Amino acid sequence: MKRIGVFGCKSTTLFLLESLQRVAEIDCVITISPDKGKAHQVADYSDIAPFCHNQGITCYSANRYDLKDEQDVDTFKTLQLDIAFVIGWQRLIPTEVLQTFSIGVFGMHGSTDDLPVGRGRSPMNWALIEQRKHFFTNIFRYDPGIDSGDILDTFVFSIQPDDTGETMHYKNVLAMKTLILRNIDQLSNGNMSLKKQKNSAPTYYPKRSPNDGLIDWNRDIFQLDAFIRAVTSPFDGAFSFINGEKVVIWRASIFETDLVEFGYRDEPFGTVVEVYPSRKFLVRCRGGLLIAHDYGGEVNIERGSLLHSPQEDLKRFKLNRYGYHDLEEA
Repeated sequence: MKRIGVFGCKSTTLFLLESLQRVAEIDCVITISPDKGKAHQVADYSDIAPFCHNQGITCYSANRYDLKDEQDVDTFKTLQLDIAFVIGWQRLIPTEVLQTFSIGVFGMHGSTDDLPVGRGRSPMNWALIEQRKHFFTNIFRYDPGIDSGDILDTFVFSIQPDDTGETMHYKNVLAMKTLILRNIDQLSNGNMSLKKQKNSAPTYYPKRSPNDGLIDWNRDIFQLDAFIRAVTSPFDGAFSFINGEKVVIWRASIFETDLVEFGYRDEPFGTVVEVYPSRKFLVRCRGGLLIAHDYGGEVNIERGSLLHSPQEDLKRFKLNRYGYHDLEEA
């Protein structure tokens, strides 16, 4: 019987552990403690240890998230695992750790196109920000590079106009589940067929941080709608300021475009033009009106309030020749 491990520290890890348990015995889960999850700002972090304890699964909490601690490497040599799945683990696996697995370590990476296009960080967020229509989830065998391993299988799903960072996570985890379940037999016996990534120049999406959720009110209304959906829960949310007080917009939608005139076209972008009894409010944007359904902050939002984002704090990510954010340099 092959010994199977799972790397992960997110709610997606728990979901897939439950699915994987139905078809295979999990021998060990490699995770990080809540303190390390907080220190590394892991979005959607979940403490996996209680689940492992309840299920009788060995749980190893790594000393370092990047697994470059000597004790971490020695532990993998002792565990003698044959195969592992990486699900909700945002770090590369060191060569010294990969070499301890007889079959290999298999991870998931999503992209807006076939790999090697769209390697790198935060691909689901970028897919929404760029208003893409499809998402590619790949299962591949890890090598020391960045998402550069040989591919076992790919699942493609559509991106709907109302998808958010949350629903993209849900879709992606179902894609992961499907890929693992339809390949588990081949993986367990080591009899799998891998293919090289396309012979084209790799591109890499940059890392996003919570501060990158600052809203640029000079963007058009479609870009703003996509941006807010991209960084909502389980991420840190899109935000701006009113009189120096932070306002986080968790859910918004396009109320109307400028094809219909409600009388607000002369208002500066970012102006709150109406506040309803429900406390939902309308914002004047380039090309139309945005309605904020769900938001947070201590400030009292009134008609005429101006949502302001300091220009010096807006991060300007580089674009490739097609207007997207994946670049040829990592």
